Amino acid sequence: MSTEAEISSGSATPTVIEEPTLPRADAVDGLAHGAVTDAAETTVIEIPRIARALRHRDFRLFWTGNFLSNIGTWMQNIAQGWLVLKLTNSAFWLGMVGFSSSFPILLFALVGGVIADHVNKRKLLIVTQSAMMVFAFIMSALAFFNVITVKEIVLLALGTGIAMSLNTPSYQALVPQLVPKEDLTNAIAINSAQYNMSRVLGPTVGGFAMALVHESGNFFLNGLSFLAVIVALSRIRYIEPPISRKGLWTPREGGIWEKMQQGFAYVFRDPAMSSLVVLVGIASLFAIPYLTFVPYFARDVLGSDEPGLGLLMACSGAGALLGALTIASIALIRRRGVFIMRAAIGFFVSIIFFTFSRNFYLSGFFLMIAGYCMIVSVATINSSLQHLAENSMRGRVMSIYSTAFLGLPPLGCLIAGLLTRVISTPHAIAGMTAVGLIGSLAVYYGREGLRELD
Repeated sequence: MSTEAEISSGSATPTVIEEPTLPRADAVDGLAHGAVTDAAETTVIEIPRIARALRHRDFRLFWTGNFLSNIGTWMQNIAQGWLVLKLTNSAFWLGMVGFSSSFPILLFALVGGVIADHVNKRKLLIVTQSAMMVFAFIMSALAFFNVITVKEIVLLALGTGIAMSLNTPSYQALVPQLVPKEDLTNAIAINSAQYNMSRVLGPTVGGFAMALVHESGNFFLNGLSFLAVIVALSRIRYIEPPISRKGLWTPREGGIWEKMQQGFAYVFRDPAMSSLVVLVGIASLFAIPYLTFVPYFARDVLGSDEPGLGLLMACSGAGALLGALTIASIALIRRRGVFIMRAAIGFFVSIIFFTFSRNFYLSGFFLMIAGYCMIVSVATINSSLQHLAENSMRGRVMSIYSTAFLGLPPLGCLIAGLLTRVISTPHAIAGMTAVGLIGSLAVYYGREGLRELD
């Protein structure tokens, strides 16, 4: 993917940076603009420019806790998919479990966005993370005693999905409050980098762990990993900022439904924001579901085992990590709409090539390209929406984004699962991805907001 004309890279030379502390008289105004005080004392930390957002103490804690927790989540994900295949030998049930784990986001993420704008985000995150920890331990116990069924996996995935749907908007909306505005794009990029580093480590470790401690061991380790983010959240010195009253879209008194309507009106009256959300929705519905079916490709198409599945997923994660680091290293992205669209095309095309590959190493390569292009596109869309949204509406804007990004893949999984009963799994995934490619091109050429985004 060529980006020469669109990007300007910053130096990666390490610099010594003093953690900033807001003057007392400016603290309230600073918080209203999303700035935070990192610590009462000044510390000196050597941070490369590519990770400059990590100079802020609260963000470092948040980043580290989520990194450890996400490793456990990916260990559980590959164990869950492999266990479903062992229990059912069915690509359809893979799609059903993928549907159950993410469908609640489609139903509740918008409500979660309203909640995120009106409650303490840290407390809500602690509650949702604790709930997901309990579900992981329950799944571990059932798998350990060999009494788990696919229906119980579906129910536990559903419970985890409900907790995640309330967790995600607050997670997204909290990041801008942990760093000043000038570091927001970098914070989003390296937050994406930690998630994708976990996509490399989690599946790799999880694939070998399954061979040693069974799927139940992966579930148990995932349960323990939630303690990392819970401890991190309890230690950050985060102060809930006051809601800005300067914008035209300051929330009025009213019920949840009215506030959700305000959020949709705010997004879809803006050509740039609406185009970004639609583009994410198309990719999420028609292309991202391919990840759910990687266990099928690993075992039934490529003839691999548990470690092989882990390596394939790690290839996808490695590409995504490189994509996140690419975004983190870029000081300024010019012609963002063109940049996003080129990455999206690379994402769709690489998935199609993956579905027709019958060589393990070539399949891993295409998964790496798909992971890279997906994160480059999604991270740029995420940061663009964060910058475009007013502070008082950010929770709802990001809940709409989260619904499109995380809520639509389960519908895609369900569609793909049903298609596998009629046509082969590779043809089902390739066909849906081709539809996504055509739809994305239609959005780019048919809507001015994306082409004009800079």
